[in-house]
Amino acid sequence: MTRTNMTPLQRVLTTMGHKEPDRVPFFLLVTMHGAKELGLSIKEYFSRAENIVEGQVRMLAKYRHDCVYNLFYAPIEVEAWGGEVIFHDDGPANSGRPFIRKPEEIKKLEPPKVKEVPCLREVLKATEMLKDRVREDTPVIGVVMSPFSLPVMQMGFDSYIELMYRRRKLFDYLIKVNEEFCVEWANAQLEAGATAIAYFDPVSSVSITPRELYLETGFKSAKRTLARIKGPTAMHMASGRCLPIIDDLYRTGASVIGTSIEEDLAGVKAACQGRLTVLGNLNGIEMRRWTPKQAEAAVKDAIAKAGRGGGFILADNHGEIPWQVPDDVLMALSEAVHQWGRYPLDWKKTDDK
Repeated sequence: MTRTNMTPLQRVLTTMGHKEPDRVPFFLLVTMHGAKELGLSIKEYFSRAENIVEGQVRMLAKYRHDCVYNLFYAPIEVEAWGGEVIFHDDGPANSGRPFIRKPEEIKKLEPPKVKEVPCLREVLKATEMLKDRVREDTPVIGVVMSPFSLPVMQMGFDSYIELMYRRRKLFDYLIKVNEEFCVEWANAQLEAGATAIAYFDPVSSVSITPRELYLETGFKSAKRTLARIKGPTAMHMASGRCLPIIDDLYRTGASVIGTSIEEDLAGVKAACQGRLTVLGNLNGIEMRRWTPKQAEAAVKDAIAKAGRGGGFILADNHGEIPWQVPDDVLMALSEAVHQWGRYPLDWKKTDDK
């Protein structure tokens, strides 16, 4: 292997070792765009593993990025517990009415058995098929919602925050039940062929939870949970800020941290240097209105701030590209990272003068 012929997996592993690969790895975390590729509605697209696999493989070839993504939709975990999922024609599925209506119902909760739930079995099937298609060349990224963040969909944001502050025994029980589910779900995906697990935990972000409370709650849960997941994990705040808790996130055992567009990317990279790989932080919301030239400029700026020395994967800052982002912008992102992301970053030295 030389630096000029790395596979996506080799590229990612090199940067996670805080060395410079042949170019900056690029995770284009497209989910719904696969429906466009296949000419299906979003709901129909997510109804079969075969659709997801074909969509992901086509987009991998089209945009020349560095991973495939087994995410169907975030509330699939709520669906696994018997909750409602609401589909939209032009955006991600959302969870419906919370299935925990009263806090006392938490006492009766038992985690669903992953391999007995049809919607989760479909994700595992897609994971196996993706692994078969990309083999060892390309990372297959699995997804779980953290035990600390899942309750927002299980019982509603306001009820969950009240539970956290006022009914700590019930809170602790809910987190314990969710941890059991999360560990089983993550390990089932790894067993099916996922290379790593994206651990989405927006409630742990300082945008939502003060650090003092996080250290008592989400931090302890993450340490317990990640220790039992049998593969590498990436902590993702789904657009939330993480810089003030970088040291704490490192102590959870995560290998990668997803950072927000609201933070200084260079500052996050400096705080993570040699410890955590930084994932981010293109603005997916603004991306809907970008021109190809603006897309190129955003890629170049991110690489200039965080690309030097490895330890950086270019991606959006939320973990899912909006449906409305046009194909020419996605193509411009790809072309820009292939042009400006090649190591060594000699153009950056010229720009610094």
